[in-house]
Amino acid sequence: MELLQNYGMILIIMAAVVGFIMAWGIGANDVANAMGTSVGSKALTIKQAIFIAMIFEFAGAYLAGGEVTSTIRKGIIDPLYFTERPDLLVLGMIASLLAAGIWLGLASWLGWPVSTTHSIIGAIIGFTATGVSMDAVSWDKVGGIVGSWIVTPAISGVIAYLIFMSAQKLIFSTPTPLANAKRYVPFYMGLAGFVMSLVTIKKGLTHIGLTLSPVGGYLLAIGIAVLLGIMGKWLIGRMSYTQSHDADLQTANVEKVFAILMVVTACCMAFAHGSNDVANAIGPLAAVVSVVSSGGQINASSTLAPWILPLGGLGIVAGLALFGHRVIKTIGQGITHLTPSRGFAAELAAACTVVIASGTGLPISTTQTLVGAVLGVGMARGVSALNLGIVRNIVVSWVITLPAGAILSIIFFFMLKGVFGVA
Repeated sequence: MELLQNYGMILIIMAAVVGFIMAWGIGANDVANAMGTSVGSKALTIKQAIFIAMIFEFAGAYLAGGEVTSTIRKGIIDPLYFTERPDLLVLGMIASLLAAGIWLGLASWLGWPVSTTHSIIGAIIGFTATGVSMDAVSWDKVGGIVGSWIVTPAISGVIAYLIFMSAQKLIFSTPTPLANAKRYVPFYMGLAGFVMSLVTIKKGLTHIGLTLSPVGGYLLAIGIAVLLGIMGKWLIGRMSYTQSHDADLQTANVEKVFAILMVVTACCMAFAHGSNDVANAIGPLAAVVSVVSSGGQINASSTLAPWILPLGGLGIVAGLALFGHRVIKTIGQGITHLTPSRGFAAELAAACTVVIASGTGLPISTTQTLVGAVLGVGMARGVSALNLGIVRNIVVSWVITLPAGAILSIIFFFMLKGVFGVA
């Protein structure tokens, strides 16, 4: 308790700095989930993608990032073990944010799309297991996370494969692909509107007081889907196309139609991502502020101080602007060659998987979801369409993320204990 009384303000400032570093890492690494396929498919340039993501990621983080946030993410550790020693929780959360932030920075520099959620969870597990008690960790939930490395990419990969193959059958493999694109793409737009609306409603809008019943949420999503489908049909009808029966030109015309859709899905995914994953940075920060401000009392959730959400939003934007292009390049160009139709299939599949996970409580990583979807689209064209070297590096980076976060947080935790003279 003496630590909190004597160094309370210093601890809050330290937590704010490392929270910003963690948010910076989220921006640098995870934002590729929203923008990678758009850039890889040439629907957007890298500059356009970064500009759009900066607006929608910050809007999602600031508007829908949560007035009240869970102080210990995913219930991965038992707060009862910290009741007598809240100072250890404070130092541990600071160490975890620094550890996860540094790992995300390194992974982003290497162009590895890793999970920000798993980075912070690994870090929290590390300091808790070694510095407090092995029993304080919910090991069954850790098992669920490890299982998600296989389940999540598999689900999104299968959905992406099915979406892409349906487009092939209904549009690309027909004698009149442009005519069929005009007929069927509005339905794809409606489906995208429905799924993206559900993602935003389930992962974002509840935080700003727009709590809808399940039925209300689905009705709103259906309404948006119908509206988007009608608007899509109108827009497609007004577009100018190269008048030719040449198959390649017909395909280029169809891809032009899908490119419009990619921009819409990218904006929605960026908003949903900002609203959801900013909690990986501000959750531990909120825990530190809450414990210090209350004199050592540990709450399951806490009301955020007004400066925390903007700090998280700015951190995400800074990381995206400086390092975001590296992971965007891996997702968009490294795994397989993407076109707007393939990118759309991957993006929609990732959104579908997020909705399924939200409804079933499946622990997922948005990064692994999107990578699985891109793999599914690549598999539709055969294994030879995949860059297996890049895929191997990505899988290895997933496996080492949990232990990397844990090892770094253990080092920083015991360093902080030494600096502050905590026994």
